[in-house]
Amino acid sequence: MRTTRVERMAAGWLALEATGVLALAVWELIALVRGDSGSAASSIALLALTVIGAAALAGFAVAVWRGASAGRSGGIVAQLLVLSIALGTLTGEGADIRLAATIAVPAIVGVILLIAAARVAGRRARGAADAADEV
Repeated sequence: MRTTRVERMAAGWLALEATGVLALAVWELIALVRGDSGSAASSIALLALTVIGAAALAGFAVAVWRGASAGRSGGIVAQLLVLSIALGTLTGEGADIRLAATIAVPAIVGVILLIAAARVAGRRARGAADAADEV
């Protein structure tokens, strides 16, 4: 099965996000090694979860590239989690709309690309089913 340009764009976006999260993990590791953290145990746990998140995003990217619906579903869930973080930056004493927008805009782009990829995959599946019915 050949993926479309939209599906490849969505996969590329997820891969870019995975790279960004992995860069964040490197930053966390540097802070841990320098002793910039209050709790080594918490820093190690956060580092592990960040690496797991990067691996998940990379896995979703590969799945979307291959046309698997699980990658699109997982990618959309990840984008919604990022949007919830952006919403969280708008609440409380230190609310910052610029930070919220910086976090939310890439997630919104990701959701749009993944929904577009799902629509294309749906059309492809219907076309394949119609072709099978004609035989």
